[in-house]
Amino acid sequence: MITEKPEYKSKADFTPTVQFVIFCAVAIGLITAGNVIAMGIIFMLYGLDALKLIMAMNLTSPQAIQSLWLLQIVGTTLPILFTPIVFSKFIVRNTSAYLLAGTRFPLALLAIVFSLMIMSSPVMEVLINLNQKMVLPDFLKAIEDWMRSSEEAAQKATEALLKMNTWLDMVKCLLLVGLVTAIAEELMFRGALQTIFIRWTNNPHLAIWITATLFSAFHMEFFGFLPRLMLGVFFGYFAYWSGSVWPAVWAHFLNNGSAVVLTYLYQHKKLNIDPNNQHAFNYSLYALSLIITVALLLIYRKTALERNNLSAH
Repeated sequence: MITEKPEYKSKADFTPTVQFVIFCAVAIGLITAGNVIAMGIIFMLYGLDALKLIMAMNLTSPQAIQSLWLLQIVGTTLPILFTPIVFSKFIVRNTSAYLLAGTRFPLALLAIVFSLMIMSSPVMEVLINLNQKMVLPDFLKAIEDWMRSSEEAAQKATEALLKMNTWLDMVKCLLLVGLVTAIAEELMFRGALQTIFIRWTNNPHLAIWITATLFSAFHMEFFGFLPRLMLGVFFGYFAYWSGSVWPAVWAHFLNNGSAVVLTYLYQHKKLNIDPNNQHAFNYSLYALSLIITVALLLIYRKTALERNNLSAH
């Protein structure tokens, strides 16, 4: 259970604006260092050719795929994980408020999150379809072409990482793509950044939407921006209402982990529907999904805040 609402204050005397600038500097520094280290490891293990394959997005060889994993984990995932930890421990010196890593929340919230992630699927499909149909004006065609090529490169990299020959490969992807990525990104976005924006704006709802926008933009997949934005909003409210980042981590893991499992089943002919294709629901299911999603959000809020009010007395 929650003993109190988290205090979004820093023990160090930095304004939210300065905190945001420092946080971005730490993130850029660690991501840059992580990529340099990853490329150094790749060069020592596989030579210059492996780096050339990665740069050319030629991901057919085992060495290229292993190199891509190194870049993903050492160059991206670990720096994202370390950024909020370094920031909260050494810069603002308030890990409880800037990581929200406490576990005293109603366990019923995890069941509500599970239900919501399932029932919101048709709503997400609507957003995906809308996003895929996005067309920029003619004078922005060069930007649209760049966005589409970036999207294709990201999709190609994802497909290479999620090439699972055995069930052990699936377990590896569940741990690295599902769990570790969920923990790292939620500590960064819902833990540290959302806390900074709550202090900056004095408006938790605005802070949640700003953080969700940055979360979606960070992935650099422009034609998946809207559904990822909405996921970020869900994760933001899960963390804010509960006072803990772990319900958001659970939701994030369910989203990523289900994609891993479905992809594995499709690759091994256990599933006939390609998880990358959108299978249109009818309008009645879209409406029902929206109603149930909103209802579950309200139930989540009521459960979290009621327990918090009881604990405060």
